[in-house]
Amino acid sequence: MSGPLIGPAEPPALHVMTYNVRRRMGVLSWPPADRWSRRRPRLAALLADERPTIVGAQEVLPDQADSLLQALGPSYRFVGHGRAPGPRGEACPVFYDHGRLSLRHWRQVALSERPDEPGSVSWGSVFPRVYVWATFVDRVTSRELTVVNTHLDAFSSRARRRSAEQLHRVVAGMPGAVVLLGDLNAGPGSAPWRSLMRDRTLDDAWRRAERRLSPEWGTFGGYRRPRAGRRLDALLVSPHVRVHSVAVNARRVDGGWPSDHLPVHALVSLPEPPGAS
Repeated sequence: MSGPLIGPAEPPALHVMTYNVRRRMGVLSWPPADRWSRRRPRLAALLADERPTIVGAQEVLPDQADSLLQALGPSYRFVGHGRAPGPRGEACPVFYDHGRLSLRHWRQVALSERPDEPGSVSWGSVFPRVYVWATFVDRVTSRELTVVNTHLDAFSSRARRRSAEQLHRVVAGMPGAVVLLGDLNAGPGSAPWRSLMRDRTLDDAWRRAERRLSPEWGTFGGYRRPRAGRRLDALLVSPHVRVHSVAVNARRVDGGWPSDHLPVHALVSLPEPPGAS
């Protein structure tokens, strides 16, 4: 690791990141690179180096959320909790720099035909799936941003498609700037991506970026050297969000990778609120 790809953002820009951090598997971890005891310090080093303003994380267990928060620093907070009733289990939390962003409101919703029922499943999903949305106001620019973070089903293509349709309806009804982060378990051009980008509600930040700071690596790295492939991990933006730069971060940290996925980063800026001079 030789310095951040993007690093801390200077206003008015925001550094946004999506990262499937890979849940802690305990004795089931294989290969050895998957052991959380090895990955935790690597993840901490990466986050401390990059210091994103916003991180949409997936596959996060409660103790892992604490580790991420500690790595990011004392000014950070997060919203989101386990997807199973309780709440318990894996989460899709949104971490944010409280010194830069003021949280207005947030909510966690099930991706199912019963969205208000925690733990509900539909469309062939094996496990509950959720999304977390949070609306922030930038303390520096007074501009508003809504962040949506999710992790679509790994096994059912129907569940991925129907979940993306649900998310599209939600995002289409949101005023102002939106960034959607998540592991979609499907690559660009697939049904979930097409659903989310229908009617230009959202655009692919990779395609919109003014600069690409890395090759278009496949984001399921599997603890192997990076290679071209599908970006299963999405960073999508509403039309008026400016994308200055984007990257898939394939850098090794202390001889290995913090997760079996590679994070996607973008440096973005928000449109001025209506009536601003």
